[in-house]
Amino acid sequence: MTIPLQSKLPAVGTTIFTVMSKLAADHDAINLSQGFPDFEPDEGLVQRVEYHLRTGKNQYPPMIGVPELRTGISRKLKRNSHIDVDSETEITITSGATEALFNAIQCLVRPGDEVVVFDPAYDSYEPAVSLAGGRTIHVPLILPHYQIDWDRLQESLSAKTRLVIINSPHNPSSSILKTDDLDQLAEAIRPLDCYVLSDEVYEHIIFDGETHASVLTHDELRRKAMAVFSFGKTYHVTGWKIGYCVAPPELTAEFRKIHQFNVFTTATFIQWAIADFLESNPQNYQQLGEFYQAKRDLFCSLVEPSGFRLLPSRGTYFQLADYREISARKDMDFAHWMTVEKGIAVIPLSPFYQTPPDSTIVRFCFAKQDDTLRQAAEIINAI
Repeated sequence: MTIPLQSKLPAVGTTIFTVMSKLAADHDAINLSQGFPDFEPDEGLVQRVEYHLRTGKNQYPPMIGVPELRTGISRKLKRNSHIDVDSETEITITSGATEALFNAIQCLVRPGDEVVVFDPAYDSYEPAVSLAGGRTIHVPLILPHYQIDWDRLQESLSAKTRLVIINSPHNPSSSILKTDDLDQLAEAIRPLDCYVLSDEVYEHIIFDGETHASVLTHDELRRKAMAVFSFGKTYHVTGWKIGYCVAPPELTAEFRKIHQFNVFTTATFIQWAIADFLESNPQNYQQLGEFYQAKRDLFCSLVEPSGFRLLPSRGTYFQLADYREISARKDMDFAHWMTVEKGIAVIPLSPFYQTPPDSTIVRFCFAKQDDTLRQAAEIINAI
């Protein structure tokens, strides 16, 4: 007899990233959908991985992360942003940023709590809220620049609001938050018993002379915030699944209660390798914005003759494009058609909304070799 299973996530299907990458593979399309590079990481980092893999760094590390890596992160934050963070009580190494986001939501959100997200919202937020027994409140960003609607946010806040999730640089829109935005957020939630979860995985990928406004640099918000980061995005190693969370000691203590019974820890030799590379090659991440801005500018110049209308990309390695002059298809249908019929996989934006707007926007990933971008542009311009 089969036991009936009642799903805890009945409305959740396969993530759009998996769907589009599989479709790209099935049809031998150029994959500009899922956000990962098609080039290798720095050889120096790979060499440190090989070194520690072969010199005994293969057993369990400390649950909270290798001390040398946590100390390196603390020094990096001090050097780059003048932030003092205690490596023992405020930094936890995680198996990717997704784990960190999940842990943070589980330790903060209680049954009946409300959590505000800004649509288009990264798709891992709401399932984690649902599993914690919370309710997700969706506040659409203002198009075309994907800015926070502060009046709409104010209307969405209540005594039940437990958490506001922000994401800058923003995936999928490529917009960024500025210091003034953090000030307005602080003012909005000041009367409430409300925390902030700040998804900052693209922290180093910001363009055109702008700087990253981290929640950790905001004195008021930092006291009630968890910030999540990703070495996978910074070092072109998304498959290594290594990130970290920075939070005040009392929040970190609760975070670690979830972390230790989720994955417990993260690959030892990778932690040691990144600790070495973080200290010896700071220019690698310091030049990341310049590196990806060159790719953004190349991609945009290559597809300028096409029928796509490009939207501003202020950060991340994504470029939004409006295809209304090409097709009247809905974005899911258009993305499928692009992949199957034209050989270019893209990401539609509707899966990131509770109520999708009537728009014709898709997302390209330009974290690719220049030759890949040129090859893709030839196809795009011919559509």
